Order: sequence, then structure tokens, then C-alpha cells
Amino acid sequence: MTDDTFTDEGRVVLVTGGSRGIGLACAEWFLANGDRVAVTSRTGATERDLGVGPDRFLSLTCDVCDPDQVEAAFAGVEKAWGPVEVLVANAGVTRDTLALRMTEEAWSEVIDTNLTAVFRVTRRALTKMLRLHRGRVIMMSSVGAFIGSAGQANYAASKAGLVGMARSLAREVASRAITVNVVAPGLVKTNMLAGLDGAKLAEFAAQVPLGRVATPDEVAGVVGFLASDAAGYVTGAVLPVDGGLAMGL
Repeated sequence: MTDDTFTDEGRVVLVTGGSRGIGLACAEWFLANGDRVAVTSRTGATERDLGVGPDRFLSLTCDVCDPDQVEAAFAGVEKAWGPVEVLVANAGVTRDTLALRMTEEAWSEVIDTNLTAVFRVTRRALTKMLRLHRGRVIMMSSVGAFIGSAGQANYAASKAGLVGMARSLAREVASRAITVNVVAPGLVKTNMLAGLDGAKLAEFAAQVPLGRVATPDEVAGVVGFLASDAAGYVTGAVLPVDGGLAMGL
């Protein structure tokens, strides 16, 4: 299969951090819309069976902080289906603690995973998108990049950095019909919130103008829009999916 191959079997989509939560919801959205989807995670397993065969779905073991594993993941997708046409850079971690207690390791791990690794996978995807003269890159930021949260200096810095990177890349690749955009979710019903008791979750939800947390599917729908033909003239944008939490920022 050559780099300029185009088929009617759906686009080739890669979702990093796609084993659960928002990433898995994105994978399901693309599958439901006829695309072929590969997801990466450190374990190589998803939290639920999507009931799709390897002709349309691949779950790959990949630590996005390891350049060799990133290259192997892309090579595996390309061997199976051809070059990645849609990249959803979703993999991320948190290591929350107050700045005065934050270790160099906690800072570096979050920056390496949430920012440097996104650059790594995006650069690899763009090498083939440029030859195709088409492509979509969607980076997963956070409302925390704009409002700031105590104990998340590392996380907020990494997620804010995605905005500047995306806008720089958007200018670099726009002439090849490639768009680069950012989605900034707010409170989302994922494993990160699963440990909260009902009262604490209600307290957080009360801060949101819409009065509730989002579902992963709601975030996935916005990602899907940015990857669609309808968003062909949208690039360098930041789309909040936060119920109004950071409006005006």
C-alpha cells in the first residue's frame, strides 16, 4: 500500500490514549462513522470490547514517551491500512500536588507525556499527511489550561502549551489542506472523577454554568466534528467542551 492510496474503506484514524475514557469514546465515534481506527495505550488493551475485527480496529501497545514505540505503532498502522489521516493526540497523565511539593520528576513526567509526546506523535503523523495533501490533527487540552487549578501547575502548563504548538503547526501545514485544532474539555465523567463521592462531584458540577459534568461521548462528538468535512475551514482553533466553565478566558 503506497502513501497516496485512497480507498472507500473509511479514513485511517489513530487515537493515542485510546484504551478508556475520552480516547475510547473517540475511537467508537470514528468506528460508528465508517472509519478504521487504531488506539494506543501502555497496556495495549481497551477497557471494553468494541466488537470490531482487526480489519477496522487495532489496539496497540505504545508508550508515547518512547520514540521507538511511537515509530513502531505508526509503522504497524501503515502496514495494515496505510498512512494516518486523522490523529487524535489524547494520551495524558496527571501528577497533582502543590508547586512547593512538586518534584522535578512529577513536573517532567507530565510535560513529557502531555506536551513533548504530543509533538512527537504529531510530527510523525504530519510526515505522511504532507505527502497526502490532507489530514486532521486534534490535540486534547483541558479547561485547566485556562482557569488554572491549585496543585496542577505541571498539568496546566502542559495543556496550555498544546495551544501554542497547535497554532504554530496550523500555520506550517495549512497549505497542504491539513488542519490542526485543540479540544479543551472541562469536567468529564471518566476514571479521573470516578473516585469522588457524590457530594464532591455535585460541588464540582455546581461550578459549571450548565450544572453537570460532560460525558466522554460529548467530547468525542466535538473531536469528530473537527475531523469532518464540515470543519475543513477550521484550523488553529480551541473548542471548549466545558459547560461554560471557562467562558471568556
